[in-house]
Amino acid sequence: MGMPCEVNSILKLKPSQGYPEQLKVGAKHQAAKEGYRIIPVDVPISLVNENWIAYADVIIRKLTWENNQTSIVFEIDRVYDQLFSVKI
Repeated sequence: MGMPCEVNSILKLKPSQGYPEQLKVGAKHQAAKEGYRIIPVDVPISLVNENWIAYADVIIRKLTWENNQTSIVFEIDRVYDQLFSVKI
């Protein structure tokens, strides 16, 4: 029997999941997503809100799977000058 998981190359968060109130380069934050997720670690990926608007690049520093939840510690790597939609 396999382990159900999802592969993500973008970090999409709602405020309830840990979307940061302020985006400051170098700041570390924690987030949690339901289910098991495979996300690139130690490389910049886009951070988007629940409306698929990209605000920053983040680097996943720690990823933990436990009890059907993926816990993430990430660092803000770059804040975009202009926001953009990654989904139409």
